Amino acid sequence: MSDAPRAKNFHLTSRSFFTFAFCLFTFALAACAVDERRAVPAGAQETVERVTEDIAAGRDEKVYAEAAEEWRAAVSSGENARLLGRVRESLGRVESRALRTGREQQSAAAPLSGHALELVYATRFERGSATEKFTLLERGGEWLLAGYTVNSDLLK
Repeated sequence: MSDAPRAKNFHLTSRSFFTFAFCLFTFALAACAVDERRAVPAGAQETVERVTEDIAAGRDEKVYAEAAEEWRAAVSSGENARLLGRVRESLGRVESRALRTGREQQSAAAPLSGHALELVYATRFERGSATEKFTLLERGGEWLLAGYTVNSDLLK
């Protein structure tokens, strides 16, 4: 694993599966793995659950307002609502999810900063399966959403 930080840019595509991305970045990969031996921090899991409920309920503005500053700098409020609406309409509610991978970093590289966590889930929605990626930042003892990506054939 490299010690050099790197960031990836995400964009919308129309290949065999549609990559739905809010976040224009991820954090550096010089991080610790989160797995069965190292659980997802309780506050981070609560943020994932709260964001999931807010998306399902159509509270897109709440998701946007409570997100990390980095999210709001990368995505407009209107784009946030349009993209969350597309996930909600195409996939429906989350029925179950299983953690595939997790990465935790104490000092994330720009454009993120501070304690960061990236969680990738295999998720079953009402209308099909997807892969979800949540990027969270810890600020003042709270975990804030800094990125959310959904990959599914249903988002073509």
